[in-house]
Amino acid sequence: MNGAPAHLVHGMGTTLEAPTWPAITQSEAENILARFPAAGRPIALRWHSPRPFSAAALVEAGQGEFLLKRHHRSVRTPEGLAEEHRFMAHLSKAGLAVPEVMAAIDGASAIGEGEWSYELHRKAPGIDLYRDRLSWTPFLSSVHAHEAGKALARLHRAAHGFDAPARGPHPLVSSFTILPARDPLAAAAAYVAARPGLDHFLAGKPWREELARLFAALGAGLPDRLEGQPLLWTHNDWHPSNLLWSADDRVSAVFDFGLATRSCALHDLATAIERTAISWLELGDAGSMPADPDTALALIAGYHAVLPLSRDDIDTLLALLPLVHIEFALSEMHYFAGILADPDQAMMAWQDFLLAHAQWFLSVPGQHFLGQIGQGARA
Repeated sequence: MNGAPAHLVHGMGTTLEAPTWPAITQSEAENILARFPAAGRPIALRWHSPRPFSAAALVEAGQGEFLLKRHHRSVRTPEGLAEEHRFMAHLSKAGLAVPEVMAAIDGASAIGEGEWSYELHRKAPGIDLYRDRLSWTPFLSSVHAHEAGKALARLHRAAHGFDAPARGPHPLVSSFTILPARDPLAAAAAYVAARPGLDHFLAGKPWREELARLFAALGAGLPDRLEGQPLLWTHNDWHPSNLLWSADDRVSAVFDFGLATRSCALHDLATAIERTAISWLELGDAGSMPADPDTALALIAGYHAVLPLSRDDIDTLLALLPLVHIEFALSEMHYFAGILADPDQAMMAWQDFLLAHAQWFLSVPGQHFLGQIGQGARA
C-alpha cells in the first residue's frame, strides 16, 4: 500500500463517492500526450477532478499545464467533442477567454483510444476558486454573481454568427426542443423515443401524466414567449466552478462546454439562476430550502449591464425558471439508465431533480422567490 487517499468524486448529494470512471494514471497521460506533441512530455499529475461524469486530470508537461479529460465513448465520441471545440474556437476568435484546445498529430481536436475519447486543453489563465466545490452550489459573493452575469452576456454576444445545428441525442447535453413546443408533451415523448435507454426506463411509469401536470401548472404561455427568441448556441452549465477568476474577482475565462448546444440567451440565463441561486441539495422534507433572490438579481444586473434586458425579457425569464431544468434532467436520466444501467440513480434524477425542482416553484417559498426576482429586476 502506498498510503495515497482514494480518488473520490461528487455524488448526487453532498457526499463524495467512488468514481464511475477510473482516475487518469501517469502512464495513461504519457500515452495520450504522445499524440499531442505541442504539449510536451508529461512531468506529473497535479490534480484529479472530482466531477463524476468523466475523468480529468491537471497535467504538468514540458510546455505548460494542461487539462486532460477522458470520456467513455458511449457518453462522448471524438466527433461529439469536436462539436464543442468548434464552438469554443468561434468564441475565442470573437474575443472570449476560453481554454485552448490542443490539436493531435493528425490535426483532430479529440482522439479515440479503445473505449475512450480524449481531449486536451491548455490551462486557461485565472484562479480556479471553485474547483473542489459541488457544481451547483452558490457563488461566494454577490460580486462574483454580478461578474458572472456580465461574463455570460459577453459569451452570448461572442456566440453570434455560430450557426451550427443543435447537437444530437447525446447523454449529458442540454437541448431546447420541449419547452418551445406548442405541444410540449408530444415533444417530450419524441425526446424519450430518441433515447432507447431512457425510453426503456420510463416504460410502464406514469411519466406523461406527471409531466402534463407540470406543464399545465407552470408552462402556460411559455411557447408563445419563446417563439420570438433568437436561437443561439449557449453554454447551458453556467455555475461558478465552470469559471476562472482574477485576483480582483472578475471572470478571467470560461470552460466546460460539454452541455453547450443551440437554445436561446434567456434559457441560458435562467439555467444560471436555477443552478446558483437555489440550494437544491438542502431541500427538506417540508419542501423548503434556502433560496437567494439577491444572487439571481446580481446575475441579472450583471447581464443587463452588457446586454440590456426589457421588461418582457424579465417576464420570459421568470416563466422559464420553473421548467428550465427539465430537458437536462431527462438527459441525466438517459445517462444513468441507458449508459450506466443504474435505475436507482435514474429514478433519483426523475423524482429529486426533475419533479421536485419544478414542484418547489409552486410552493410558497418558490412563489416568493419568483416574486422577489420580478420585483427587483423590474425596478
